Amino acid sequence: MFEPRYQITNKMLKGIASIEAAREIIENSPLVPYWERQFREDAVVRTAHHTTALEGNPLSLSEAREVLTNDEHTVKARGSEIQEVINYRNVIDYIGTLHTTSKHITEEHMNRIHSHVVERIVPDDEVKSYRSAWYGTKNSTTGEISFIAPPPEDVPSLVESFFSWIASEDGIETHPILRAGIIMAEIMRIHPYTEGNGRTARALGTASLYLDKYDIKRFFSLDEYYDQNAPEYYVAIQTYRNVEDSLNTWLEFFVQGLDIELCRVKGRVLEMSKDHRLRQEIGQVSLNDRQEEILKFIEDNGAIKNQDWRDLFPSISDDTVLRDMKDLIDKGVIKKTGKTKAAQYIMR
Repeated sequence: MFEPRYQITNKMLKGIASIEAAREIIENSPLVPYWERQFREDAVVRTAHHTTALEGNPLSLSEAREVLTNDEHTVKARGSEIQEVINYRNVIDYIGTLHTTSKHITEEHMNRIHSHVVERIVPDDEVKSYRSAWYGTKNSTTGEISFIAPPPEDVPSLVESFFSWIASEDGIETHPILRAGIIMAEIMRIHPYTEGNGRTARALGTASLYLDKYDIKRFFSLDEYYDQNAPEYYVAIQTYRNVEDSLNTWLEFFVQGLDIELCRVKGRVLEMSKDHRLRQEIGQVSLNDRQEEILKFIEDNGAIKNQDWRDLFPSISDDTVLRDMKDLIDKGVIKKTGKTKAAQYIMR
């Protein structure tokens, strides 16, 4: 059975502690309903863009956003480049559903993720089976062989051994963050498929975090950190070429990346929740769509007046909007200042 080799270092522990602190703030941020959608949609676009860019896809972030949120036909690019971005959105949608049926990742999950990654990109026989040929990479400067994957005939047994470890007592007791990093590294080392191994490995590691309740509202994109630090990413992952190699360098890089990304998300969450006292006092608040729009208007403009909400909701009666406002006041989210025509509502 697979047995990962690493030692827990102070750098890993410090990073994990920082991750836990950021996770606590993000998961307990107030006014979640509106901002959840914004952060999650942004994370989908960033992940789909950066994970494919890391593999050489030339689409820009704005082009990926256009493909995923508007009309793919407006982006001038090869069909396969557009398809890769669309495919990864489907991957994200798939791994977001796994918590309803699974406790930990399996070989079936990996194969399903891979099928999404390479849909309409490779021939069907390459989607449904492991590779049948040797694989290796060269240093583009020196021409020196930098990595040789295990022989193709060994792939099925290596995959079986790895997922046996995932389901074993040792695998289950491994810290979820470290386990996700190990998953990424080992799947990339085995290189089970002809195409799409990196994207599959990164998605599988992310899926493992989700199943271990480290989805953190799905606000984060690890792939963005890897793409923006590609040389360091490749140096770190290439320190693990054989199963006997230590995973320390890679795991330290992995923990650092997750820490930096979650601290970035934490900063955005805190920026959106400008009133720290409000965050301390009211915790999470359930809002309807109109209330979310009202709060967004106040965040952007500092206050909202009667004419403002009439412009925002031209087909909604004053009485209905006033009920929404009163509900926000009763929940301690906003307060009213001024009287009659001079009245306005601001964050409490």
